[in-house]
Amino acid sequence: MLKTTCIGAYPKPDYVDLPDWFNHPDGPDAADPTERWSDAMNALGNDAQRILSRGVQEVIADQVEAGIDIPTDGEVPRENYIHYHCRNIEGIDFGVLTEVSLRNGAYSARLPTVNGPVSAGNIFLVQDWKRAQACTDRPVKITIPGPMTITDTTADAYYGDAERLGAELADALNHEVIALAEAGCTNIQVDEPLFARKPAAALDYGFENLERTFHRCPKNVTRTVHMCCGYPDRLDNPDYPKADPDSYNKLADAIEYSSIMAVSIEDAHRHNDLSLLDRFNQTCVILGVIAVAKSKVESVGEIRDRLTSALEHIDADRLLAAPDCGLGLLSRELARSKLANMCEAARTSG
Repeated sequence: MLKTTCIGAYPKPDYVDLPDWFNHPDGPDAADPTERWSDAMNALGNDAQRILSRGVQEVIADQVEAGIDIPTDGEVPRENYIHYHCRNIEGIDFGVLTEVSLRNGAYSARLPTVNGPVSAGNIFLVQDWKRAQACTDRPVKITIPGPMTITDTTADAYYGDAERLGAELADALNHEVIALAEAGCTNIQVDEPLFARKPAAALDYGFENLERTFHRCPKNVTRTVHMCCGYPDRLDNPDYPKADPDSYNKLADAIEYSSIMAVSIEDAHRHNDLSLLDRFNQTCVILGVIAVAKSKVESVGEIRDRLTSALEHIDADRLLAAPDCGLGLLSRELARSKLANMCEAARTSG
């Protein structure tokens, strides 16, 4: 029986009226941070925390009912997985937005600007984790954007050096990691999809900054890193530009010899050569076996076949089943159906 987890985002309930980049008419990559999360929270008024708690409870209940062993809070309080955290880092200005071309010119966006030294603000994720963990006896995983991904999703007007900016972002993120561990969270995931898009930079300095992010993290905490190849901009768009499919091979050795305990890679949108899994002798692999931007619901048999093939290359106790990435583009009905089939396949694989 294989364990299962989710990656991060889950469809927000309708009554959680917050900006959400998955609902942007031009897709997640075009979402504008001028849609102020704080303004939306103020609009919810005194009911804000009650509404968020209800939403988190609902999405965790969906995951547990489907059979997920390690659920997330669905990132219900977040407008997106990056800028939610950036609002709590000193030195990142959301009042000054800079137009930046991204994804090799595929689109442009107005991004918050780094206009001074970055440092940790007030600890805030512990509250998010406690709210989620109160909903279930299963261990809830909390997700954090990685330093290289934050660097790519902000405009640097201060450092002029991505490695140095990443290092200081890592130090800021580390405050949240340690606070979560001390509070009792045993599953912390750092999201670094930029590693797959920019493997040379990841190998040059990205892994070093990732280690800084997890510095002094206790051994009882599973250090997970998510490395998808890029989010499609809408459902059923097969032509969205993805990272080089060979990126995982380029990163495999660095992953294996790092302090990363579990690496999340996508495999459903575009299959890997599963001999890739032979490269991991110690690291657990969270294999994406359901597509997050396709409306087709994968059958139990399809998912089971892929997991069975994966088990020819990795031990069952080091393989977990998951979606490729967050589920925010899907309807709640689609998300529940896909997760239920995935969990059934995981229970009957091996």
